[in-house]
Amino acid sequence: MTEVAGHAGVSRSTVSLVLRGSPLVAAETRERVQAAMAALGYIYNRGAATLRAARTQTVGLLVCELNNPFYAEMTAGVDDVLDTEGFVAFIANTAEQPDRQDRFLQRMREHNVDGVILCPAAGTQSELLDRLDRWRLPCVQALRFVSDRGRDYAGVDYQAGMETVTEHLVSLGHRRIAFVGGTLDHSAYAGRIAGFAAAMRRHGLADDLVLRCPLTRRSGAEIADDLLNRPQPPTAALCYNDVVALGLMLGLEARGLRAGRDLAVTGFDDVPEAALSRPALTTVATSARQIGQDAARLLLRRIADPLGPPERIILPSRLVVRDSCGAPSPSLHHRDLS
Repeated sequence: MTEVAGHAGVSRSTVSLVLRGSPLVAAETRERVQAAMAALGYIYNRGAATLRAARTQTVGLLVCELNNPFYAEMTAGVDDVLDTEGFVAFIANTAEQPDRQDRFLQRMREHNVDGVILCPAAGTQSELLDRLDRWRLPCVQALRFVSDRGRDYAGVDYQAGMETVTEHLVSLGHRRIAFVGGTLDHSAYAGRIAGFAAAMRRHGLADDLVLRCPLTRRSGAEIADDLLNRPQPPTAALCYNDVVALGLMLGLEARGLRAGRDLAVTGFDDVPEAALSRPALTTVATSARQIGQDAARLLLRRIADPLGPPERIILPSRLVVRDSCGAPSPSLHHRDLS
């Protein structure tokens, strides 16, 4: 580093700032230092630097459905904040498997990450959080929580969101409404199903038409038959998320039916594709990117102050009305759906 500093005509501390990506260095100076490094063949030994520092400027981000566009948006939000603070995230997909989640957390600990943002896999026990405490590894739960006592958490009000969209369908005249999607129990599922049940019961309507299925587009398409071949088919379907709803709309189309005309369909999350589908999908916006940003800020504060009071950020949801919810079709119960 001393040789690089002499070659570039700057101080050794300036070289150090350039190597750490500090915004305090002018662009011209940074380029001069980088040119000196290239001329001298200098390669920054980050491993040695890590041994000298108390922190690694890295965090773990564990999500449970990496192929879901909602998680991609949330990850982008995490990166927005971490990048401005000079941190990098190691991303892992737990695929809803607690044992896989445990392995990833152990590996992240071995790499000495400064903290983790955890979207807990279904079936995660509160003992995991106790273990992270013993490891002195700061943790923020995001989207779901295993325990909300004395823990940092960033998420959305799932129950209020599902109540709002259920109320909207009831206001359109729907009385037979199905809840579709989800095979695993966790806090996000519990919030959604509680919102659906509360709104239905408020109007004296049955809340027993719950069809569980994997959270994939294919499952949404395949469940169309189950919905519409019932003796008393629903006139509306509330889907756990947009992925299932978009699949259900494809399943209707394959039968010559259309969401909003033959069956009202709603989603949850408002992923970018929701507005672009045909018909456009009525859904509940949950601000995935902002959740990621908030989770990252919570973690950075926890890293800086391990003994500070726990923080919970619960974002409000917002109903986004588009074409797929339509008015109920009076002839639906008389249509030949075979």
